[in-house]
Amino acid sequence: MDHSEDDRDAMRVQVASAMADIDRAGWDQCANPQGGAADPSGEFSYNPFISWDFLEALEASGTVSARTGWLPRHLVLEGPDGHPAGVVPCYLKSHSQGEYVFDYGWADAYERAGGHYYPKLQVSVPFSPVPGRRILVGAGEGVEMRRRALAAALAELASRHEASSVHVTFLSEPEWKTLGDIGYLQRTDQQFHWVDQDFGSFDGFLDSLASRKRKAVRKERAKALENNITIEWVTGSDITEEHWDFFLEFYLDTGSRKWGRPYLNRTFFSLIGERMADRILLIMARRNGRYIAGALNLIGSDTLYGRNWGCIEHHDCLHFEVCYYQAIEFALAKGLTRVEAGAQGAHKLARGYLPATTFSAHFILDPNFRSAVDDFLQQERQHVAWEQEANAEHAPFKKSG
Repeated sequence: MDHSEDDRDAMRVQVASAMADIDRAGWDQCANPQGGAADPSGEFSYNPFISWDFLEALEASGTVSARTGWLPRHLVLEGPDGHPAGVVPCYLKSHSQGEYVFDYGWADAYERAGGHYYPKLQVSVPFSPVPGRRILVGAGEGVEMRRRALAAALAELASRHEASSVHVTFLSEPEWKTLGDIGYLQRTDQQFHWVDQDFGSFDGFLDSLASRKRKAVRKERAKALENNITIEWVTGSDITEEHWDFFLEFYLDTGSRKWGRPYLNRTFFSLIGERMADRILLIMARRNGRYIAGALNLIGSDTLYGRNWGCIEHHDCLHFEVCYYQAIEFALAKGLTRVEAGAQGAHKLARGYLPATTFSAHFILDPNFRSAVDDFLQQERQHVAWEQEANAEHAPFKKSG
């Protein structure tokens, strides 16, 4: 680990060049202090994407590295006892790929004005548009102080590396407000999440929909299972290396068509299967006994996170069935209250997934560039709010009153 000085309240910030250099238990105590249990406040509910196991698997598999443009520069705030009091998953980046909060326009404008946008610091879960905490401090006394100490350390680290900026993406709303208070620029966007409203079962969910929408869902589900297609849920010790072989085929086929170069590799899938199988759900589709499609989901304490989808055969509505409807069924069966099925996708609205705000925060070192970005974000936040309001009006549920 490299060292940077921070004498605030006998704490100091260190910079780690690999997750393997950070104590696993210490990281997880900051990232998921509930240890997998649900948190009534929702702020500290277990999120598998910020766990040491997941983040280290990205590095151990080589998907996150200097070679791929993601150089780990993780922050560790050590308390007076020497144990981590806060951590931040942070990367020095030479591009803007794999982030899902788009700043290509900013980069282009700054470069045309004579600046150097890269490198930049990226605080995120690589390749995963999953909302959650990013300035990872455990619950208890001094939460706000520790968040602010780490946010200040990020700005110092950016200056040391001559980075243009710091980007904290898909962070929680409390973190977003804290960073806004200390000078980070605030950005919003939207995703579509399904939230249980005491439906009890999938039929209960269907009963809450307007008649036309309910019929459309039933028609899609029936269409998806034509041609002798069946669906399986595979989790825990039932997941085998053969499942990962099939899933990789699906992932590579779909990924190469959608974004050119898939980010993840076979080693990564094996590593998370070995380390966190009980937190993984594979929803797999078979036709005539052969796997043809699948979706990778991770399981939190109260949320099912849809992550990747792939197929080697196209069948009408199969994507909707595997990624959206089966995810809802699993959540209802396991007592999960939310399904987050990835980035973007207004088509999810008709399937019971409602607009939800996502947050990012940005620290720009150049004052003139910062001012221009600030003006842009003020307008963008208003546009996002209008779009969410319009989307909410088209929710598929029965109208009350």
